[in-house]
Order: sequence, then structure tokens, then C-alpha cells
Amino acid sequence: MDTHTVDLAELAQQLRTDAVRCSSRAGSGHPTSSMSAADLMAVLLAGHFRYDFAEPKLPGNDRLIFSKGHASPLLYAMLRAAGAIDETELLTYRRLGSSLEGHPTPRLPWVDVATGSLGQGLPIGSGMALAGRHLARVPYRVWVLCGDGEMAEGSMWEAFAAAGYEGLNNLTAIIDVNRLGQRGPTRFEWDTDAYARQIRAFGWNVVDIDGHDTDQIDRAYTAAEETPDRPTAILARTKKGRGVAAVEDREGAHGKPLPAPDDAIAELGGPRDLRVQVAEPDFREPRPGPPGRAVELPPFDIGSKVATRDGFGRALAAVGDASPDVVVLDGEVADSTRAKHFAEAHPDRFFECYIAEQQMIANAVGMQALGWVPYAATFAAFLTRAHDFLRMAAIGGADLRLAGSHAGVSIGRDGPSQMGLEDLAMLRPIWRSVVLYPCDANQCAHLTATMADLPGISYLRTTRSETPVIYRPDEVFPVGGSRTLVSSSHDRVTIVAAGVTVSEALEASERLADLGVPARVIDAYSIKPVDASTLRQAAAETGRVLTVEDHWPAGGLGDAVLDALGGRLPEVRFNKLAVRGMPASASPAEQLAAAAIDADAIVNAAQRLVA
Repeated sequence: MDTHTVDLAELAQQLRTDAVRCSSRAGSGHPTSSMSAADLMAVLLAGHFRYDFAEPKLPGNDRLIFSKGHASPLLYAMLRAAGAIDETELLTYRRLGSSLEGHPTPRLPWVDVATGSLGQGLPIGSGMALAGRHLARVPYRVWVLCGDGEMAEGSMWEAFAAAGYEGLNNLTAIIDVNRLGQRGPTRFEWDTDAYARQIRAFGWNVVDIDGHDTDQIDRAYTAAEETPDRPTAILARTKKGRGVAAVEDREGAHGKPLPAPDDAIAELGGPRDLRVQVAEPDFREPRPGPPGRAVELPPFDIGSKVATRDGFGRALAAVGDASPDVVVLDGEVADSTRAKHFAEAHPDRFFECYIAEQQMIANAVGMQALGWVPYAATFAAFLTRAHDFLRMAAIGGADLRLAGSHAGVSIGRDGPSQMGLEDLAMLRPIWRSVVLYPCDANQCAHLTATMADLPGISYLRTTRSETPVIYRPDEVFPVGGSRTLVSSSHDRVTIVAAGVTVSEALEASERLADLGVPARVIDAYSIKPVDASTLRQAAAETGRVLTVEDHWPAGGLGDAVLDALGGRLPEVRFNKLAVRGMPASASPAEQLAAAAIDADAIVNAAQRLVA
């Protein structure tokens, strides 16, 4: 492409100047991290990036991710140079009400994902490139600006491994090797050979350049575009704070506005008003809208015993039948989660991410940003590895569907390393999250289909052990609802259960009735949002509430119920049954008994409450 229609050196200086100006006006920010990469972004914007800023959702647009999200002043300076924002908006950086946040988020229409937790941009970019190659089959490119500091993050190397394995030649990592991190030198400083050896080992094309030489940068981008069979990493040696002697390649300047901004701006040549006519994408067809979802869910017979993971897997395949935009990502446990049913039915939309949970979630984040509807499934316990990706996904307003199988002690003999006992506590606090814990296969199938249209991050907790099917296949389970399974006007205690403990609670209620203690049983399958009105009414009518859950005591069902009651009924007696000791290997029934969350434990606890 023609990079000579604009003076690249002047454009780079404008980007530097604008980064200094906006961060100085804000009194905070990372201008020096922006200044090091200004030449890299000037050449990209003027000569290689294909994007229609008037239609940021066009499927053919290239994608640019600032993995080093703290260099946001540079991104916003690029938007001004492209005419997407004006100078007035640029100077609102980091101010209340401005969309120009300290780290980029999709509040700006030209930002696809939130960044700022280092090590996430390249994994997400890999997911976007994967979608371009295997789903949309549209020839856009994904450009990711990385910092050398984040090269120490393990998630970066999951991305290098995944993209190299997939041969994603539509992905380019631009690594700004400016030598300095937040508090001192980075691990390899300017030893780009050290980085190159590692990256090449993952099957990448590597180009080593002077990151302030615009001709070298231009040739490197061209090489990336012309590499037919693998992704490219451009190792660009730069200087932090480039262009201002007071901060150039100096420690102690990270994350601070320049000490004498007027002098710095003068040294950079003063403000400029260059505009870049960014090339439009070759492919301009809009993506079709989402399909209607008329899902034929698999039925399960009342009275049979079926694991909820089986309900999930078979329903997921049915959702895929009805919805060509649904994709499924696996952490190399599809046999166990039952995502294998989708893989068998829709192999072209099933992505094996192997044992790399951070990359699995990153792929999902990248795909949903491009309009796909991803479900990601693994053991509930292993989702903990990806918590920071989920946190950042929520910040970016991502829509994800998660399924965590093998939850709780009820998995049996595999032992505590495989038991998800923290997952409810991990997912409930996430912004806009929905947390669902079905007790039978029909309920699970319905909720699996419901998740396809939920905004935000939704989580479905499934179990390995079989549970009785108690609901008809045609029953509906709204998010935020519950089911009162046993109730009378004489109830003396309310038992609130979810998942595997529902059948235990039902058995306990029968035994309590024989003992003269009528007990109400509520299936709180929606843990967030929880059915607060039903719970408050039951608490007011019975005066006693007992929760029982296959989870640690902190942050799970019991705490959700307590939050719903919210101190409104101080006279209500409350007790929480949960897993309180470290489990070991045992059968599912032995596990529930040892954890004191089985029917016997519920009967005993209810009797103590009414005594």
C-alpha cells in the first residue's frame, strides 16, 4: 500500500504530541509508553490498516487491539488523525463522562475489547483471527500492539502457541520493545534475539526492526501481509519517551504526564493537524442479523436419572442446529463436559483450545466481539485459571456463555483437585453475570438454550453425578426464577437448595413431614439473579431458612439467599449447610454425607432450627 501520501515522520510526531497533550491535560496517563510506539502506529494507520471508521462493525474491517492498553493516548491520537474524534474530545481524556478512558473499552465504537490487564490482547487477537479464518472466512487482518513487559505473561505464550499451531497468517503481533517496564528494565531489555528464538519456536514468522525507522516498519508490515502460512511477530526496538530528551529511555517516567509538557510539545515540533485517509476494507458486505432460535430440546423422562452435564451437551447440539452463529470452545474435556455432542453435530463451529483455559476464554471474547455466540466449557474448577479474562470481558461488555462441569464434591472419587467449589463465588461478583445451577436434565436443557440470548457473562453449573429428572421437558425456567417444590400453610422451615442438593432436600422434606416438621423446599436454580421475592415470602411465612449447597460456604447459594433477605426479617432464623472440610476421594454419596449436605444432614439441621 502507498505510505507516501502523508509524511510519516510528521504523523508520528503528531501522535506523540497529542499523547503528551491529552495526558498532561488529564494530569495522568502513560505518554512515554505511547511515544515509543508512535512510528509503528503512524505507518500502520497511513499505509496498512484497512478500516471504515463510519462503519466499525463491517465484517471486512481490519482489527487493531492495544494489548498494552495503558498506551491509550496513542490510540486516541490515532483516532484524531483518522478523523474519528476531534481535538476537543481528545482533550477530555480520563475525565468524568469521557469515552476516552485510561485504558480502552468498547464504549468507543472503534474499540472491540477492553484491555489494560497485560497479556490479554494477543490471546484475544488470536481468537479474532481464528474467527476470520474458520468462521467468517473474510480476509481481514488482526493487528495487536504488545509491550515487551507483557511478554513475561504466560497467557502471551498460550497465544503464541495457539496461533502458531493454527497457522493464523492473518494475525500480526507488533511488539514494542522499549526496554523499560513500570519500575525498571524488562527481562531481556533490547535483546530481541532472545524474544525471536522463543517466538520462532512456536511456528511464527519473526521480523526484527528498528521501531523508529519508518521504511523498516513499512517493509515489516508488508512481509507480514505476504507471509502465507503463519502469523508474524514484529520485534521493534524503540525508546520509551522517544522525542523528548527529559524522558527518552529514562527510568522513573512510566505512568506519569511529562514534567514540562509545553517544553516537550515544543521539542516535538508543536501541535499539528494532519489527517490520514485510512484505506477502506476490500470486503464490505454487512453480516446478516442473528437468526431466530426455534430450538427443539431433547426430552428426558421424569423419574429417570440423568446427569445435568448430559442435558447440557445434548441441548447445546440442538441450539447449534437452530443457530448458525453459535460456536463452542473446549478446554480438552469435551467428553466430560458433554460438549462432544456439539462437536459431532457441528464440527466446523467447534474449537479445541486444548488445556489452555485463558486462551479458550480469550478466543470466546474475540469471537463475540465479531458477532458470534460462543459457549466455552470446561471443568468448573479450571475456570479459575481464566478469572482475569472473565473480569476484563465484563469490563468490555462481552457476551459469553460458560459451562462448568464436575462441580462440587458430588463428582466422587477424583478428589478435590477436580471439584469446583469456588466457582459460584468467582462468578457471582462479575458485572452483569448470570449464574444458573440446574438440578435435572430438562431444566438444564432449557437454561442452556436460554443462555444463547443472554447479555453479559452467563454461567451454567453442571454435575457429573446423575440426578433424578423431576421436571417435564416442556417446562420453562426464567432467569431470576425459582421453583417451590413442596409447600403448605403449616411449613415451619424453608429449605433452599440447588443442583445436586435439590433431590436431597426433597428426601429430607418427606422425612421431616413424618417427624411432624413440615418443610418447604425451594429449587433456587437461578443463583444470580436470585428470586428474592419468593425467598422473602417463604422466610416470612416459615420463620426459618436452611440453605444447602455443594460449594464452599463463602460466596455461593447461602450468601445469595442472605443477600436477598437483606436484613429485612431479623426475626428469621438462618443456617447454611455447605462444604466446610477439605474433601478426599470417596463415592458421591459418601462425599455428600462427609460434607454434611445430604438428606440426613438436612433433617438434623432443620430439626435444630425449629427446636
